[in-house]
Formats: sequence, structure tokens, C-alpha cells
Amino acid sequence: MSKVIAHSLFTDFDIDLFKSGKHYRLYEKLGSHIIEVGGKKGVYFAVWAPSAKSVSVVGDFNYWLEGDHRLNVRWDSSGIWEGFIPGLDQGTRYKFKIRSNNNDVVTEKADPFARLCENPPNTASIVWQSDYNWKDKKWMGHRKDKNGLDRPYSVYEVHLGSWKRKAGNAFLSYHELADDLVKYVKQMGYTHVEFMPIMEYPYDPSWGYQLTGYFAPTSRFGKPEDFKLLVDRFHQNDIGVILDWVPSHFPEDAHGLGYFDGSHLYEHPDRRRGYHPDWKSLIFNYGRNEVRAFLISNALFWLDQFHVDGLRVDAVASMLYLDYSREEGEWEPNMYGNNENLEAISFIRELNEEVYKSFEGVQTIAEESTAFAGVSRPVFLGGLGFGMKWMMGWMHDTLEYFKKEPIYRKHHQNDITFSMTYAFTENFMLPFSHDEVVYGKQSLLYRMPGDEWQRFANLRLLFGYMFTHPGTNLMFMGAEFGQSSEWNFQQSLDWHLTQYDFHSGVQELVKDLNTLYKTSPALYEKQFSSEGFEWIDYGDYENSVLTYLRKGHDKKNDLVIACNFTPVPREDYRIGVPKTTKYNEIFNSDDQKYGGSGVVNSQIKTTRTPWHGRKNSVVVTIPPLSVIILQ
Repeated sequence: MSKVIAHSLFTDFDIDLFKSGKHYRLYEKLGSHIIEVGGKKGVYFAVWAPSAKSVSVVGDFNYWLEGDHRLNVRWDSSGIWEGFIPGLDQGTRYKFKIRSNNNDVVTEKADPFARLCENPPNTASIVWQSDYNWKDKKWMGHRKDKNGLDRPYSVYEVHLGSWKRKAGNAFLSYHELADDLVKYVKQMGYTHVEFMPIMEYPYDPSWGYQLTGYFAPTSRFGKPEDFKLLVDRFHQNDIGVILDWVPSHFPEDAHGLGYFDGSHLYEHPDRRRGYHPDWKSLIFNYGRNEVRAFLISNALFWLDQFHVDGLRVDAVASMLYLDYSREEGEWEPNMYGNNENLEAISFIRELNEEVYKSFEGVQTIAEESTAFAGVSRPVFLGGLGFGMKWMMGWMHDTLEYFKKEPIYRKHHQNDITFSMTYAFTENFMLPFSHDEVVYGKQSLLYRMPGDEWQRFANLRLLFGYMFTHPGTNLMFMGAEFGQSSEWNFQQSLDWHLTQYDFHSGVQELVKDLNTLYKTSPALYEKQFSSEGFEWIDYGDYENSVLTYLRKGHDKKNDLVIACNFTPVPREDYRIGVPKTTKYNEIFNSDDQKYGGSGVVNSQIKTTRTPWHGRKNSVVVTIPPLSVIILQ
């Protein structure tokens, strides 16, 4: 085997961009690339290791021995080591053996830019160049119309390893998911799917949130081109794909990014800013230019190479605050003496500006749980620049309210209406995510009070209320058919439950709610604007009833919504309405096809009886524990 030949893919301009943190396509240069040099085919390797004394490529081809294939350090103080090894090809397993100038520390690291990793628990990187012929031209051409903030956004959150399993508890492959999962998501009427992290991760119980292979889809389910097929198949069925992305922290695994070249290269050197006590993981150094370029390149990589339509950014709150989950004395204030992480804030703004500038029709979504202002406002207005933000307060208040016995709910009317006091301060997505059905919290179904009938009625009411509340929606897999046990990442969802009427009823309800959301402009055209919502009456706490309007651009599409949060049917219930025209009940969560008691409204007459401050009103029956929608 020939030794290393001096070669570079970097121009002087590339290096200037890298040093200044403005190179956003680093995956085209760093890592391993199959190329030809002097008529010989082989692999070019490049790695950033500024504290290294020497860097060797080790792998099967040299029996993992250091020194045979040493890379050359660039002369421009970029800290990049590079070189071409002839004769290597697709499938070569390798790592970088790094000797540091820092106390002669020796590390053996996976390639941070590897496109494929060995199947865990093995940790080597694999040379890979995936050829794939995309067939989603139609979707990509009109994506901006499907993915805009004034369009329906109903998201199905999925953990690929436990959505469904094969005999012997084996994973479904990307190919099998491209058949089964795509068909199911389309059948259920969701507009988008969101994958919990699919970037390579070593430890299954982390659910993917402790990444080591930032540029590699996990090999648990197949090769990179197989994952492209899965994304492509969703697009061909008019379904957008969102990826969970984790720029907040990374694990200390020996082959990962931590202490990469014998120095704190990717992580902040001060443990008060570089170590996460909750997750026992390392935090990126957002003030280091090359680290910013690495992360922004990674975000753009998935949008560019995998045609992804959005990134849901994990744990944003932990990035924004220096004192996040830290006691007094465990953190240091910024230059202004407060607790905001100015470097992380500046990084997030730069990330969002670059994403929206480079890709038409994509969205970034923040999982952010504090009252930080302007998370989903444009950077030029002083915001962080995300398209949407998870409405964690709504989720918490709503679930707290629903777990109360209905007899007590009249004392907590303010809890269920409170979200409307801040609903339009951000572009909010309403999440019932995986975090709500683990660690003893119970499934959504079993957080509902009452007997079996009431539990299911409460769950149907919860979903009906969610879909008619301003904002977009996200639902974790299993909720849509009333999974009764907590989520377990080690096994399939309990699909056998769908043979029972109550469970299949919830499934049918979610399907109809998705259809209603997609076909009712009043539910999405102004979903982030106060113009799209109006209270009819939020003060009927004695009956635990809420009535409100959802409004679109055209008044004829306006919807009247009534929620009854008790098991007592509200008969002859008068509701003030805006128009004298006839109203039809277009949705009723108590319908028998959903497992309800079948109390529906067939004849609804509008009378000129003033009510709720309006000139006209209708009289209806609001069934027990239900939501009805009139148009």
C-alpha cells in the first residue's frame, strides 16, 4: 500500500472562511473523500487538530498501526491535517490517531465529518460516498407553499427504532420504513414527520440525543442512501421531513469530539461553560470560529444533502443561559453581569440567518422552555430567527388541567385559558412530545381521570382542543391511538390495541382532525396571529365550558368551537355567534365512530337572540367531555 501523497481540496479562500467561522460547507472539504490524484483512485483525508504533533490514519488497511499513513499539517496555521492515500475505496474503516503537543496525550478518534459509521457498539468511521437519484422534484419545487407559516403543520414525532419492530424485536430498515411508516403517516393525514435524532449515536438509551456522528445517519437501519430513500418517499407523498438536531451538547465517549486533539477543541475549556451537569456531556465552545463553522455546516448538510425540510433544535434554553441547571457559584456572568450566553445567542442568530438565506421553504423550530423574548422573531428585529417555538407552557398547563377530576376543573378555568394571554408573542407549536410519556409520567391516556370511557373521552377532548387552539401541532407516536403504557424505546408501540374500539376510535378522531385542519383555512391561515382567534366566552367556569372563534382571511370560513370539560352534557346551551346564517356541526368528538356516546347536533338554528355580546345566537347540546365545531 502506498503511503500518503500530499494533496489538498482547500483553497486559500476556504482557509480564510474557516478561520473566520464563515465556511458553511465544510463537509465538502473535511472528512474523507473518494477522488483521483495523478490518475490513481484513492481517498483524501482532512481533519482539524491544531494541537496535534502528528496525525495518522489507521484502519483495516494498515492493521490499525500508527505511523504508516501520517497526514501533513498545512502551513497556514489553520490546524488542518490532510493527505491522499491511493488504493483505498468505499467501505474502508478508519480512525485518526492523534499525538498531541499537549502533554503527549494520544487519542484515537472517529472522523467528525464521516458520512457513515460502524454499527454501534463499534465506533470506526467508514469511507462512504452515497449515490442517490432523487425523485422529489415536484415537492422541492412547491415546498415553500407547503411549508410556510400560514400552512397546516401537523407533525408526527417518531423514534425510528421503536415505532414498529419485526419478529425477534429487530429494527425495521430505512427501506421497510419507506413502505410502512410513509403509508401510515399519509393515511393518518399528518403534514409532516419529525424524527428524533438519526445522526449516529453510540448509546441507545440516549434516544439519539448524545451524538457522535454528526454527518452520518445511524447505520442501525441502513446506509445513507437508504435514509435518502425514506425522505424521498415522504416527499413523493406530500409529507415534509423535520430532523431533531442537537447543537447543545455532546457525549464524552473516547472516540467522539471531546478532548479531540488532546485539547478542548470543540468543547468550552471552562467546565462552568463546557460541561453539562444534567446530561453529563460536553458543551460546544460557541465563541470559537471553527466550531461555529462546524455546527452551521452540519445544519446545512442535512438540508442540502438529504433534502430535509426543517430542523427542530433541541435544548435551546440550555444554550441561552450560563446558569442553566447550575447552582450559585457554578457559573460566571457575562461581560454585562447577567446570565445570557452571548456567544451562543450570536451563534443561533447566525445559524438561522444562514439556513433561511440558503434554502427556500424550510423551517427551524426551537425547543425552548423559558420566557426568552423573540425566539421566533427575525434576527433583524432583534429575535433569534427561528420559524417556530415549542409552547412548553401550554403543554404543561393543559396536561395539569386535564389530570384533574372534572368536578374540580371549574376552580381552574384560568389554567386552561392562560395560554391565550401570550399565545401570539411567538410562532408557537403545541407539542405532546416523547418527553411527556416517559420516566413515570404515564401515557397521555392514563393521565386522564375517570373510568375507561371518561379517559378516552378526555383524550379525544384534549386532541380536539389542541387542534383548535392557535398554533401548529406535534404529537408523539402512539398518542394517536391511545397507547396505554409509557413509551419504551426498546420495543414496538402496542399496535395490537388498535383492534379495540376505543383505541381505533381515537385513531379515527386524529385522522379526521388532521383532515379538518388541512381543509379549514380558519385553523391555519392566521394560526400565529391574534386576528385568527376570538373568545366568545371564557368565563363560564361553573359549567367548565369554553367557546371561541377561529378565523381565516375569508369570514365564511370562520369556525365556532365549544369545549365541555365535564362529563355532564350541556343541553340547550346558547352560544353567541357572529352571523345569522345557518350553522352546521362539522366535527363532534363524542361521535360514536370515535367511541363517544353519540350526542350530536343535527338541526342548528340561528336566532336573533343577543348573547355573549353578539346579536345572534345558536342553541346546541355540548356532549360530555367533548369538543364540537360549527361552521
